[in-house]
Amino acid sequence: MIWIADRLGFMEYAEDPEFCSMIDRLRDEIGNDSGEAAAAFTRLTETTDPEELHQVLTAPGQPLWAREIAAYALGVTGDRRAFEALVLLLNHRDPERCVTAAHALTRLGDPRTARAAAALATNELRVAYALLPVRLLAALRAPESVPALITVLERRLPADDPHWRVGLACVEGLGALGDPRARPALEAALPHPRLGAAARASLSRLATAH
Repeated sequence: MIWIADRLGFMEYAEDPEFCSMIDRLRDEIGNDSGEAAAAFTRLTETTDPEELHQVLTAPGQPLWAREIAAYALGVTGDRRAFEALVLLLNHRDPERCVTAAHALTRLGDPRTARAAAALATNELRVAYALLPVRLLAALRAPESVPALITVLERRLPADDPHWRVGLACVEGLGALGDPRARPALEAALPHPRLGAAARASLSRLATAH
């Protein structure tokens, strides 16, 4: 049984699907290394010391897989020292790392999370990596969520936009949030060949909510 501790006690999450998926993925990333990397990996997944986890985040030369485990473990136990590392992972080119970071940020409960997710989602230079920040904004239901999702959706409305999946996540998120401010953007998405059906569904949810 794997345990991670925060300062208030112990939290069992060996059965957490996201944690198990992350560990399996990172074990494959390390590969067949039976030396120091394998030993460090085992220790890191079993440690109950938040200070040891934090040291991994701050010590130079740590591999990315080690930082990811430490950030996740601290994040899900509410240790806000993981915030910066998790935000960096949320905008990583590897979507699986983004999923892990988004899950931990949701559990972290740091009030800075929504602002950071909105900044990442609306950064047009990083739109290729905006899918998870968009989904995180919808899940957080923060004051920043609706304005950011509207902004991103409006940019995704051209029919030839290659990042339509990001637009689709915005449409779905706005429907789930049920805020009437989203109506004009959702109506503008109705003619879009890939977004139209989801926009109709989200507009129906707005009508039901109000």
